[in-house]
Formats: sequence, structure tokens, C-alpha cells
Amino acid sequence: MGDDPASRVYVNNKKKACEAVGFMSEEYALPEHTSQEELLNLVNTLNKRDDINGILVQLPLPKHLDDKAVIEAIDPKKDVDAFHAVNVGKIMLGEYDFLPCTPAGVMEMLHSYNIEVSGKNCVVIGRSNIVGKPMAMLLLHENGTVTICHSRTRNLAEACAQADILVAAVGIPKFVKAHMVKEGAVVIDVGMDRDENGKLCGDVDFENVKDKCSFITPVPGGVGPMTIATLMKNTLKAAKLQNNVK
Repeated sequence: MGDDPASRVYVNNKKKACEAVGFMSEEYALPEHTSQEELLNLVNTLNKRDDINGILVQLPLPKHLDDKAVIEAIDPKKDVDAFHAVNVGKIMLGEYDFLPCTPAGVMEMLHSYNIEVSGKNCVVIGRSNIVGKPMAMLLLHENGTVTICHSRTRNLAEACAQADILVAAVGIPKFVKAHMVKEGAVVIDVGMDRDENGKLCGDVDFENVKDKCSFITPVPGGVGPMTIATLMKNTLKAAKLQNNVK
């Protein structure tokens, strides 16, 4: 909804990914003044359509709308972002159908590079419902010792410097400096920001941090593609579940 430029980029990338893997996708680009009732009616219509297996609402929504009510209106079986309370609860229990795309993409990346989570000190900077909280939960499910840091954390730099695996999801350009990173740490940058010159960058001061790390993800090109890939994976799983296909 509306004309948020970042949302436009994300939606275009999702549409391209659907085309690449052979999924049908439909975009409903609604004007910013669309009412809550109109949006909920659209979600309800899509819930009832058998040819639609996944529904996502690109956040953020305009301020006059209640994004929680909109997310809760999505059928949990079609909630491929895994933001619905039912799916969030299943993630907490470790008995989930879908995982939030960005945290799941991060875990897939760690698995692909054979990076062991069990027993490691894992620090997540950020406590959002979209990334920070579910990221901490997935690391915990794999026996990481997890600390969540945020704007009220005392001695935040010292806490980060203890991390074997550091995940930055704070939304502040180049927030993580070299003194906050342990020698040999794995650093995952979830941020998508712009620096003082308007250039895309992450939450990590990449150039000054990279030489201290055993692994580090770049921005752009690191976590972002994993998020899109996981969305495709979730959509395929949703289609299978809805059609009783194993």
C-alpha cells in the first residue's frame, strides 16, 4: 500500500523470484488512503481462493491501518511470512509449518557453511517480531546460548564482543563497529540501510569489521536473497499442505 520505495523494491524482487521458479503471483497495489475494511475484505477474498496458496502484506502499512489486525486476518495456512499469532506460537514450541523468511534464511546460510550453532554464544541485536525475536528462537532451538540486545541494553558493545555468532538487525547504518566484534566471529548483517552518500549498506561497518570475522555477510547480496528463497520455499510448502501433497 502507498508508495514506499523500499517496499516497491521488495515486491518487485518477490515477483521476479515467483516468475523464476514458476509460481503464479498476483500483486494488489492499493492506494495509501485505502480503508481498513477494504483491506480486510481483500484478505478475506484471497483466503477463500483455492488457487492462492500464500498471502503476504508488504509492511509497513500506512499509519491509519492496524497491521496486527490485517496479519491476523490471513488464514494461518496461507501465512507464508509466518507472522500470524498461530504460526508464531508454533515457532515458540518448535512445531512449526512455516518460519519467518529472514531468520530461516539466516539459519539456512549457517547450515550451508557448516557453522555449528550448538553451544555457541549467539547475540542478536534487535527485538522486532519480524527478525529479532524469531531469530533468537531459532538459534535457541539449535542449542545456541542466546542474548538479545536492544536500545536499552547496558554495555551493549561488550555483550556483542562476546558473540561467536552475531546477528545485526537494528536498522542503523554501520552500527556494529570493529570493537564490538570478537576475533573469528561469524557476523550476519540483516540490515538494509543507506549510508551518508545514499549508498546501500547494512547494520555492520563491513570494511572495518570484515578482517576480524571468520564469516561475514555483505549488504546487498547476503541475507536478502536468502529471505526471498525462503519465501518461495514457504509458498511451496503451503501449497502442499493445502492440497495434501507430501
